[in-house]
Amino acid sequence: MNYKRFKYFTTSSKSKIRYALIKNNSQVTVVFFHGFMSDMTGEKPRKIQKFCKKNRYNFLKFEYSGHGKSSGKFINGNISKWTRDAKELIKSKVKNSSSLIFIGSSMGSWIALNLLNKFNRQIKGFIGIASAPDFLDKLMWKNFNKKIKKKIMTQKIFYLERSGFTYPLTYQLILDGRKNKIFNKKIYYKIPIVLFHGLNDKIVPIKFSKNLLKNFIKSKKKLLKIKNGDHSLSRKSDIKKICKELKNLVSLI
Repeated sequence: MNYKRFKYFTTSSKSKIRYALIKNNSQVTVVFFHGFMSDMTGEKPRKIQKFCKKNRYNFLKFEYSGHGKSSGKFINGNISKWTRDAKELIKSKVKNSSSLIFIGSSMGSWIALNLLNKFNRQIKGFIGIASAPDFLDKLMWKNFNKKIKKKIMTQKIFYLERSGFTYPLTYQLILDGRKNKIFNKKIYYKIPIVLFHGLNDKIVPIKFSKNLLKNFIKSKKKLLKIKNGDHSLSRKSDIKKICKELKNLVSLI
């Protein structure tokens, strides 16, 4: 086994993307996409990485530009840029893998879904955790009052305080999100889809996952509702369920 810990990949736009890669000479590579203003050092990617190592799957996790220890400023990023970061890294590091399984957490699901058509011959399954495609418009912009909207449009940035965190939201981020809408698309890939959503998620409503399933027209799909689960779904029991479904997806390849 070749285990590379926290290396850097330089994208075509000169961003330095931090990543970790496990190679097990497997044809299966699991790719983890973290969430908005998150990174790859959290409990979920760490435990899923450990599970993949134990089961001898290849595993890749990384941080978009402006996140974690990757280069760049968060306020200069957007869904399009973070999708390009992910696409270039995956194409470079797992180009010989015949089978990809994407795991997206919150915004990570949005990025992963954007890439299905870029890896349509390799993608064999998708797991979404509290999936939040289109959240910039549906959860943020539409809920902002006129004063906040005006501030974003005139000052180009607004610092949103929510759940003990500060989110710097730029107008270009909002506009770019509208170019990357998922809910207005139909997805015809026949890959199996498993979505997890906590019934105590205060950040992203479960209707996001319910509606996302409708986008997949030909897939075998299911939604697992986690009792008392919050947005992160990082409890030991949550991750155990996620890894169980991951193993099931690999068995179908």
